[in-house]
Amino acid sequence: MSNALIGLCGTGRMGSAMAERLMEAGYSIMVWNRDGAKAAPLVEKGAKLAASPKELAAACDTVITILFDRAAVEAVYQGSDGLLAGAGSRSLFVEMSTLGSDGIGWLQEAIASSGAALLECPVGGSVGPARKGQLLALVGGDAKALDRARPVLETLCRRIEHAGPLGAGARLKLAVNLPLMVYWTALGEALALVSDLEIAPNRLIDLMADTSGTAAVLPRKQEAVTRLVEGADFPPAEFEMRGATKDLAFMVEAARARGIDLPVSSAARSVFEAAAADGMAGEDAIVIAALAYLKSRKS
Repeated sequence: MSNALIGLCGTGRMGSAMAERLMEAGYSIMVWNRDGAKAAPLVEKGAKLAASPKELAAACDTVITILFDRAAVEAVYQGSDGLLAGAGSRSLFVEMSTLGSDGIGWLQEAIASSGAALLECPVGGSVGPARKGQLLALVGGDAKALDRARPVLETLCRRIEHAGPLGAGARLKLAVNLPLMVYWTALGEALALVSDLEIAPNRLIDLMADTSGTAAVLPRKQEAVTRLVEGADFPPAEFEMRGATKDLAFMVEAARARGIDLPVSSAARSVFEAAAADGMAGEDAIVIAALAYLKSRKS
């Protein structure tokens, strides 16, 4: 393991979990976040705090960025205090934000002009897997850049899949997430179908988890889904509805660009967008599995 400082830009739930994982593995970390208060817990645990993205890039050869959307990424990279202002020929940027299959192109051009290297690496998994180093890395970019980033990625990820050139990693991430978003929507409809039966929610969810049609995620989320169906408070969000809605929009748009229709994903997108617009944008995506059931019980 190198003693070089690793930069991490974006200390939300996922970014903080990855920073903690890297520090526990012995890496020295420097962090920056637009809201400095969110970086404070990491600083208390030993991370250095950068005053700006520019300072972060100037101090760290490898910089991981994990931000919500393209607007946030542009704001962090550009400007006199942005990452690119501190970049040099030694810099490697590992972009983990989910930007859509064509969202990396503008960044590739901007970074290339600085002489730095860029690797896209959206990840599969949530906060728990991030803390345990069990994420799934879906990489797009040059093989040499991947070789440079591999030691860090192996600390964070259980599997590293090199999908091809820049843009391929983002499309593979959308493909990985697609069945999950459709599953939560379908599970919600399945539960609504039998909401009038006198079967206790815990038995009903246990039955659904014991069928050939279940997804591997349900046994791990079984208790949370059961509590939702019982009408309990929403659980802490690991993958927010707004993120799922954004990803579904990217999926449909990426398919449309290739002349492909995604009718099931389009329907799921409508369900998620309606829930997000109804005040649930910050709730966990699994809430979708309970909404139709609860609504049908009230009708």
